[in-house]
Amino acid sequence: MSHVGGPRGTVRKRRSLALLTTGVLTIPVLAGCSSGSEETSRGVPQDIAPAARQAVSDGSTVNWAVDALPATFNAFQADADSATTRITGALLPSLFPMDASGQPKLNPDYLESAKIIEREPKQVVLYKLNQQAVWSDGREIGAPDFVAQWRALRGKDSAFWTARNSGYERIEKIERGADDLQVRVTFSKPYADWRSLFSPLYPKEITGSPDAFNDGARTTLKNTAGPFVLRSVSKAKGTVTLARNPRWWGDKAKLDTLVFRAVAAGDRTQALADGTVDVADIDASTADRIALARRDRGNNGQPLAHGPGSETTPAAALRSWALAHGSDEEAAEIAQAAREKNRKAVVAYTAEQKGLRDFVVRKSLEPAYTQLALNGESGPLADDRVRRAVARALDREELARTVLGPLGLPAKPLGSHLALAGQPGYKDGSGALGDQNTEEAQALLADAGWTRGGAVQPPKDTKAGSEAEKKGAEGDAPGTAEDADKEAAEGAKGDKEAKSEKAENEKAENEKAKSEKAENEKAENEKKAEQGGEAEKAEKKTERDAEDSTAEGEKAEREKADRASEDSAASRDEGLYIVGQDNKPGAHAPAHAVSTGGVSAVHVLAPARTAAAQSAALLRQAGALGEDGAVAAQDKQPGGAAGAYAPVGTAAPAPAAAKGQLGKDGKALTLRFVLPSGPGSQSLRSVGDKIAVMLEKIGIGTEIIKVPDESYFKDHVASGAYDLALYSWPATAYPATDGRPIYAKPEPATDGSLLVEQNYTRVGTDHIDQLFDQAAAELDEKAARELMKQADARIWAAAGSIPLFQRPQLVAVDKKLANVGAFGFAAPRYQDIGFKNRQAAGSPADRKK
Repeated sequence: MSHVGGPRGTVRKRRSLALLTTGVLTIPVLAGCSSGSEETSRGVPQDIAPAARQAVSDGSTVNWAVDALPATFNAFQADADSATTRITGALLPSLFPMDASGQPKLNPDYLESAKIIEREPKQVVLYKLNQQAVWSDGREIGAPDFVAQWRALRGKDSAFWTARNSGYERIEKIERGADDLQVRVTFSKPYADWRSLFSPLYPKEITGSPDAFNDGARTTLKNTAGPFVLRSVSKAKGTVTLARNPRWWGDKAKLDTLVFRAVAAGDRTQALADGTVDVADIDASTADRIALARRDRGNNGQPLAHGPGSETTPAAALRSWALAHGSDEEAAEIAQAAREKNRKAVVAYTAEQKGLRDFVVRKSLEPAYTQLALNGESGPLADDRVRRAVARALDREELARTVLGPLGLPAKPLGSHLALAGQPGYKDGSGALGDQNTEEAQALLADAGWTRGGAVQPPKDTKAGSEAEKKGAEGDAPGTAEDADKEAAEGAKGDKEAKSEKAENEKAENEKAKSEKAENEKAENEKKAEQGGEAEKAEKKTERDAEDSTAEGEKAEREKADRASEDSAASRDEGLYIVGQDNKPGAHAPAHAVSTGGVSAVHVLAPARTAAAQSAALLRQAGALGEDGAVAAQDKQPGGAAGAYAPVGTAAPAPAAAKGQLGKDGKALTLRFVLPSGPGSQSLRSVGDKIAVMLEKIGIGTEIIKVPDESYFKDHVASGAYDLALYSWPATAYPATDGRPIYAKPEPATDGSLLVEQNYTRVGTDHIDQLFDQAAAELDEKAARELMKQADARIWAAAGSIPLFQRPQLVAVDKKLANVGAFGFAAPRYQDIGFKNRQAAGSPADRKK
């Protein structure tokens, strides 16, 4: 059992969704990889249709899609989510939001200045507040708010239910400065990431008592200090409505109201088309729909060349019409129903496409990266050589191209765990692990004891008292073992010859029978032909029948072989079985599994052959097969996809060794690869398929387990029920603080469990922890970044987390909106969002009111 910290989503983008190694690695290259000048890197710019404030109209409403209503409005609680971050960003002070380059930048709406004024004997930071900054009840923002938040988050009072206290525990005291607008913060020990503190800043009415902090702030925020205030929360409508803050002292918000509306990912295309939302994060398929809708604007009412019915050929349409108007009433009724269903689908699709014409897709790279996590707590991946072999087998450039290439975004693999391209301090540290190299990956596995023949089970069916055992027991007779081997070889040879002779005899008898049958039929036909004058036709028919009989026999044999081949290659059928949606067991054998010579007997339901063939075809189209057409690794795993069960008596697949899979001590090298099964995770599954193919090339098998999205992280990643998994971490401007719990070495608890914080790979080293601690206390920014580069190099070498690529950010936006879209690193300026002209501002607002 492992104790884990839940995902977090604070406004400064604490790492919230879902990394590292055991032991100390002595790798000389580490120092070289992490030193040197800072690598120049360019991030992808944000795409928000920027416009000057004077070009944006006042008034109107914007509806912004979020995944769900926020679980809490308290960003410091464990269940704070992305909706919490999005909404509190418009309501509460953020003193140092990230800018477009991923750096913290002083927010002049709240601060005139903030800087370190003393370093010795202790670090002291002086905040000078904007004298106009007030809470929505009219009270000035001041030192009492800082003090209350520090006391709630420093970790000394367990009555406050906080997710973490990073940084606040280093504060010794907070006091008023020269006047009420100055806040003086003294630290007990140096803290480099002091800018991360007090963002968001809550009023003392919330942080001043456990009840208000724990419960009051979950459902409402009565006192705020942003360009908007919280007007209402409607669970029935799934909306959180913000209104313009009349006491806001900064640039006046352009919008009258801003509505955050809960819309599931699968419903966003429809929500955009019918005008329910104006802004929504979308997937690639919806982006394609919008691109097609804009392309078809000038088709003058012509039928669309895509969507339902677009692939129907003229011949098929004519056939359908003929059936619908034919004399067969039953067939006509079925055909008419199908035509009506297709007609309605075409009408609905066409209406959606018409509504999507009003949107554009803003795209950039999200401030988050996808990585392959390797669970090093137990099993084969507890060996760092196996983890490094997995990493060296990956073609990360190909994986990046798979996701980013079709979107027209730079498809370059990420080179750091602690910074993204474009951020200060970014440096590609992957050299500490090494580039993709199949031969070196195989050498690492061989060094770890995994060999081609290692998966072969020793014979279990030798009967007691057999001749072989008797001869083997007669050790005092000279040449006994040699004689036994010779006899065994001769016996095998004799068996082979006997089988061959038997097969030849059976073949001759079959041919003789076929020949006699053909001759008899021929004679009868000749007799009939003499009577009817059709001898020639009968003879030809007899020959054809004989050929057809032979061909049918061959066809039957081929079909039988094909079925055996299909049954032995466990297809990763997309809709076969999803863990958690019924009462079937998951990846592990049930408790009542029958022992069969050391191998658990699992009942598996083999997928229908048509489904398997369709799955293979789809995989080929998706590019999930290797360049040589070889089926991906999980298609060949013994037992098939996890959660799939076959009737008793299903033929066992070929031994792993016969397929080139590695093994050790009679056990095949197979890793559980857990992936989400939801409709919005197609690209993740495509990446998973490619990874499985890459691992198969070095002899590692994968057992892909697809689970519902809602349970993927909590029940599998966080709990450690996986070997391989794909998930993401958001970017941070404070890697020494935010990266520490993700890469910290897990510590054993008193009850024998493992304290992992957010290190869900259960891998870490003391040296990595020391580098994080040193960086957190280093007040020289350049020196702190150098320490983070060194930590990153060692994280790479440990091979617990393999960064793959920065995630794409696709946002559908009403084409008339300005200053909103794919923000990249930067936090939104909510007060600047609005429609570009007054005409645009009117109709959408009326439509939604």
